[in-house]
Amino acid sequence: AAVVASALQGTVSGSSVANVVSTGSITIPLMKKTGYPPHFAGAVEATASTGGQIMPPVMGAAAFIMTEYIGCSYGTIALAACIPALLYFTGIFTNVHFEALKRGLLGLPKEQRPVAKQLIQDGWYMILPIIVIVVLLCTGSSAMKAAIWGIVACLLVWIINIVRAEKKFDAPKFGGMFIQGLAQSAISVAVTCGCAGIIVGVVTMTGLGLKMANGLVALAGGSLWLTMIFTMLCSIVLGMGVPTTANYIIQATISAPALVALGVPKLAAHMFVFYFGIVADITPPVALAAFAGSGIAGSNPMKTGFTATRLGIAAYIVPYMFVLNPILVLVNVDNLSTGLFILMAIKAIVTAFVGMVGLASGSTGFFKTNCKLWERILLIAGGLLLIDPGTITDLAGIGIIAAIYLLQRARAKTPAAT
Repeated sequence: AAVVASALQGTVSGSSVANVVSTGSITIPLMKKTGYPPHFAGAVEATASTGGQIMPPVMGAAAFIMTEYIGCSYGTIALAACIPALLYFTGIFTNVHFEALKRGLLGLPKEQRPVAKQLIQDGWYMILPIIVIVVLLCTGSSAMKAAIWGIVACLLVWIINIVRAEKKFDAPKFGGMFIQGLAQSAISVAVTCGCAGIIVGVVTMTGLGLKMANGLVALAGGSLWLTMIFTMLCSIVLGMGVPTTANYIIQATISAPALVALGVPKLAAHMFVFYFGIVADITPPVALAAFAGSGIAGSNPMKTGFTATRLGIAAYIVPYMFVLNPILVLVNVDNLSTGLFILMAIKAIVTAFVGMVGLASGSTGFFKTNCKLWERILLIAGGLLLIDPGTITDLAGIGIIAAIYLLQRARAKTPAAT
């Protein structure tokens, strides 16, 4: 529910932290109630919400700036982002799925699930904050003003809920609950972000991020793999100190041209730096989305951040996939005929999805049953082999993952495994 809700929320919102706060207030308590540990629940929401900036049709603000750098329409960028975004959410979804199987967690029985029609009839007024924000923005108000009145509308909805439930309104009690809510969530996030600001200051005020970007790209010395790795590091470090949009502008000026000079299509190169600028939101020590999730979950911020990094492994892998295989961003580098291009795109998509499953199962330690250490290593290796677009590596990766699946399926049928 958290992954799907955040993916849908991401289609209309390009802010990682805003997505965490909006959907996480519902999904994180639900995950904790189901049996997930608090740090895992916060990490799932943070990782899924971070994907909102790469989820068409409305992506992060940097995607709109990308149109100027590349010289193409926003529609072209949004279309190119579809497959990588689906791969990203597939990676998170399979991680959560295998974690649930590993822990033996089950969803609510059908008879305990709410009925959508009844929910709409009972809670239609809860959409009031969204209406207020949209109307204010459309009438020319600033985003800050719209957000403040949106919060007021949320408080109004809260009061209506209390009156409907208790048939009265106790103002002193409500004030105490409001202050307690701030103490439990807002203050913890503010203190954590304040500490993160020390790192932000080091990166930005000293010019460390910009100097690292220049130095690391020059250090690669013409190697595509080294350039990609160094560019990834630059983007993540810069992402700790500057917003995604500013990060993209810097990297589009320094790193993306280096990738283009090594033969990477312009769209793929710019998407590469765009992705890793976003990944900074779930990469410790400054992982703002993870910190926001930990505030709602009541978990350790750093533990939540490292768990989010593990769950979001797809975000660190997918950019390498579409640089090595630009078909994933719908770039026809070999001038193939339309029919052949579609077939090659389907092949690339299928192998990439299989690779995501292999990486997720290896990372979680569960496939058909609990994985042994060597099985986890092979599953991760199989997933990584599927990054390379070559037919031999694809067959090897699929073969490894299929062999582990069959082996575990046979083992799962034995009484000991059961």
